[in-house]
Amino acid sequence: MNNKVILEVKDLKKSYHEGKITTEVLKGINLQIFEGEMVAIVGSSGSGKSTLLHMLGTLDRPSSGQILFKDEEISQWSSNRQADFRNHSLGFIYQFHHLLNEFTAVENVAMPLLICKVNQKEAYERAEQMLGLVGLSGRMDHKPSELSGGERQRVAIARALVNNPDIVLADEPTGNLDFKTAGEIFELMREIHRRITTVFVVVTHDRELAQKFDRRIEIRDGMVSNG
Repeated sequence: MNNKVILEVKDLKKSYHEGKITTEVLKGINLQIFEGEMVAIVGSSGSGKSTLLHMLGTLDRPSSGQILFKDEEISQWSSNRQADFRNHSLGFIYQFHHLLNEFTAVENVAMPLLICKVNQKEAYERAEQMLGLVGLSGRMDHKPSELSGGERQRVAIARALVNNPDIVLADEPTGNLDFKTAGEIFELMREIHRRITTVFVVVTHDRELAQKFDRRIEIRDGMVSNG
């Protein structure tokens, strides 16, 4: 593992307001993610781990505190600059794959490249290569409804990686899968991680799965737990 910090969070807080009611979700998170890591963020339901992931992915803005990517404070960037950051530097994997049902596997994987104005020929070539990497060379022309749950999640992983992002953020990526398939998906992520330099930050409530990661960060009641 490289000791260079790629992502740093300083005293991050997030509250939601509904009428006169204020709910504190993140209460002062401090953490560092290093280049080359595969990190699990663990915690019970409602602990704030998914909210933290959304903040790291600039999908929501913090109430206070800083998020630094390669020493630049991304939490204060404009919406357009954050969108560009998500398109070029981040990949996202969700519990529910969020594939577009009307498109084939290769079309789904190529979509982030097309959004970034990569020409269609190159986009499809890179999508096909990535689908080959996740073991779906023979399923490229299948739509999500024609794929198993595990295959759909493999397509989602290929889509997250097709832009060669610096960081992949995954929110319960095995949470909707049976035990055997979940294990296969984790091993696939581990194998991809061995081949490329992309950092994986994975939110999970599965402590057995989390033990397989390079490092675990536990979130408890909106704070990083030290034990």
